[in-house]
Amino acid sequence: MTEGATAPAAIGSGWRRAGEAGLGFRPVVDADLPFLKRVYFSTRVDELAHVPWSDAQKTAFLEMQFNAQHKDYQANYLQAQWLVVYRGDEAIGRLYLDRWAREYRVIDIAFLPAHRGKGYGAALMQDLIDEAAAAGKAVSIHVEKNNPARRLYARLGFETVAEHGVYDRLERRPGVSQVNMA
Repeated sequence: MTEGATAPAAIGSGWRRAGEAGLGFRPVVDADLPFLKRVYFSTRVDELAHVPWSDAQKTAFLEMQFNAQHKDYQANYLQAQWLVVYRGDEAIGRLYLDRWAREYRVIDIAFLPAHRGKGYGAALMQDLIDEAAAAGKAVSIHVEKNNPARRLYARLGFETVAEHGVYDRLERRPGVSQVNMA
């Protein structure tokens, strides 16, 4: 656990699937920034693999991008929850979430590579969809057009509602059924 951090806790009632997967959450603290950078960097490895830069140049670029993203998120999502995702005592990812009057916006969800493809994202998103549906709200997220997680979002009933350059805004409206996850 990050030094100075509190123990993981639930983020809302009814997060059954996340709990069954052994996931917990706690608010981000300043001491988490190195971990959050590591998560962010891990999401960009494939993208930068073919760029003819040195490792030092790639690191400098990613530092700049992370800092810009972090600053932008903090400035534009004032009421958001900034959460570190845990499995047991190990920090494995991040979930940034804002609950608006019309929808729940997933600002970001990402896991370290060793924890991808294990159903954790599906569990979190299904629980969030259930919580939002109970409140009569949609769930939305911006996703890069080439992000492999789009397959998960499609299975969960998300649809593209807007295009923003390399990103699409996906939305899952309440009452939409999902494709069988089995």
